[in-house]
Amino acid sequence: MSDTRFATSLPELRRIAAQALEAATREGASACELHVSEGFGQTVTVRQGEVETIEHNRDKDLGVTVYIGQRSGYASTSDLTPPAVAATVAAAVSIARHTASDEANGLADPALIVRKVHNLDLYHPWDLPAEQAIAMARECESAALSLDRRLDNSDGASVSTQHHQFVVANSNGLQQGYRTSRHSISCAVIASERGAMQRDDWYCSARAPADLPSARAIGEYAGRRTLARLRSRSLSTRRVPVIFEAPVASGLIGHFVGAVSGGSLYRRASFLMDSLDTQVFSPVVSLREEPHLKRAIASCYFDDDGVATAPRDVVRDGVVKGYFLGSYSARKLGMQTTANAGGAHNLILSAGEHDLDGLLREMGTGLLVTELMGQGVNGVTGDYSRGAAGFWVQGGRIRYPVEEFTIAGNLREMFRNIVAVGKDTLTRGNRTNGSILIDGMTIAGR
Repeated sequence: MSDTRFATSLPELRRIAAQALEAATREGASACELHVSEGFGQTVTVRQGEVETIEHNRDKDLGVTVYIGQRSGYASTSDLTPPAVAATVAAAVSIARHTASDEANGLADPALIVRKVHNLDLYHPWDLPAEQAIAMARECESAALSLDRRLDNSDGASVSTQHHQFVVANSNGLQQGYRTSRHSISCAVIASERGAMQRDDWYCSARAPADLPSARAIGEYAGRRTLARLRSRSLSTRRVPVIFEAPVASGLIGHFVGAVSGGSLYRRASFLMDSLDTQVFSPVVSLREEPHLKRAIASCYFDDDGVATAPRDVVRDGVVKGYFLGSYSARKLGMQTTANAGGAHNLILSAGEHDLDGLLREMGTGLLVTELMGQGVNGVTGDYSRGAAGFWVQGGRIRYPVEEFTIAGNLREMFRNIVAVGKDTLTRGNRTNGSILIDGMTIAGR
């Protein structure tokens, strides 16, 4: 399929891949794998009604890994001309000759390589003129600022369109590739009252522009979130139930994924070592990986190693049923790859019966966290301590905004103490989840 938006066609990318594989053989490599790609896009940012930036990007990349026995070398280039491809392969081979042997090195098991092509409907180009993108960004920001006179400043509104195509190939016969798109609208505004300022934002991204909310809707929601934070109060130190709102609850899933990913496990740098088939979460938690969802941001029918992906349970009724492994980390652990070289694909946290209001009523009195700050998470011990902001809840209702406090605990205990998962699901990146209610964390305030 031709697409003149790209400077290079997919068949041409396949020819470049074949050229690189042939060069690797000539240079004496015993095996080779590579990724060749092209992308282009546009991002427009408006602040206070004025155009702040218009960015156009067009990128090309070839990354080559070669093996000489079980020694490996890697080199990359943004020049896809034949001489540059040959030079890049030669550089990778030269590096491999000087590296130590690693028994886990090598291509993925040929029996696991993808054979079937799936149409996941991931490419929806958006020919958006800069003038129209500017108008959308202005509409988004204006919708936020016009809600209330206290909304008197802005960090800007942005509209972005991105298009990408790639081919992966190796010397065992793998050659697969396709096109993708990703578009987004975002807005961040500032409100002032009585000498105090608050900031909040909102954004949405999708493969197809038709799947995005309107620019006005995103701006209005960003504005309402910002207004709700005015007149924030401080908290005294206490231990209370905590609800992580869906956008920040996604981070809890991320901490789990990091702890059960191959790199952390084979380095023995995880608080969830040897957790397979053990009860890590409360029984209300189930997590599935669904890599073949149509139009989803993290859909892929093969991973970076070329291994075919498949839907699977990662956590079932609180019990860990799977890790996140690529071919290399799987060999290090004496296990089989889970087709997660390059990351997870569409993690879906099973929703419970309550929306956010229902979770607030179930909690009764406690804290709703809507923002987290800092990086106080120890992946080796599971210790968790982060700055936070949100809302104090009493009688099952939000009473007032709160800020300048720290929430602390240990992820092991937090996972076991999950009481409920909301049905207010939100997709951010490769995770889809609702809000999460945890029965008891320490709040360190004034």
